[in-house]
Amino acid sequence: MIKDITLGQYYPVESPIHRLEARTKVLGVFAYLVGLFLVNKLWGFAIAAVAVGIVIKLSRVPFSYMVRGLKAIVLIIAFTMVLNIFMMDGTILWQWKFLKVTYEGLYRAAFMGIRLVLLIIGTSLLTFCTKPTELTDGLEKLFSPFSRLGLPSHEIALMMTIALRFIPVLMDEADKIMKAQQSRGADFESGNIFHRAKSLIPIIVPLFVSSFRIAGDLALAMEARCYRGGEGRTKLNETRFEKRDVVAALLLIIFLGTLVASRFIIFQSI
Repeated sequence: MIKDITLGQYYPVESPIHRLEARTKVLGVFAYLVGLFLVNKLWGFAIAAVAVGIVIKLSRVPFSYMVRGLKAIVLIIAFTMVLNIFMMDGTILWQWKFLKVTYEGLYRAAFMGIRLVLLIIGTSLLTFCTKPTELTDGLEKLFSPFSRLGLPSHEIALMMTIALRFIPVLMDEADKIMKAQQSRGADFESGNIFHRAKSLIPIIVPLFVSSFRIAGDLALAMEARCYRGGEGRTKLNETRFEKRDVVAALLLIIFLGTLVASRFIIFQSI
């Protein structure tokens, strides 16, 4: 389960999506998220699925690698869908005592499940196709207009990037701890859900200790390299918008406009 978590990892491959400027990809993900929450019809998700499928194809990231990241949250998606199935009022299709399944509940469960899957796949593409240093520079440039208001744009961008990069690092550390505990006879598979949750304590405690150790090592490494914040820092390779970024921005506007139309104008009966 732990090794299936791919969020925050970079997939090194040459593709048109990888060559886009980091700000273009960040704004693209933001537009994608806004579009997903604007959709209120299932066919609108079909448009989003086609769009994200085209981006996955262009990114050359294997689809199996994308789907592998969903395994870690399948229980959350299933729990959300079950809640919507049994908690929604409407046309009753099946009922037993206080439990009931309604048509509206099934529709809402499918709606939320599809939205979560598309949300995770779409946002994962940002880290799959963007190097951590490029992501930091892109976020810093996006936040730079707020620096006039006293917002430390560089520090905020660095914290966000480090947080993303720590996810796979901590997952690898948790996997090592779990294997070490299993070699000492620990059992994480048998028993009910409460027994399994209790058996995770020998993993959580060392993981917390290890995370503080890794954070301390990172702080010492930054101090050894004389890191003193973003003020006065220069970059070896300056990134800038190119023609492909303009084309991508225009396609994003068309995509977002289509999803807005799906909510307010087109096929209101579906």
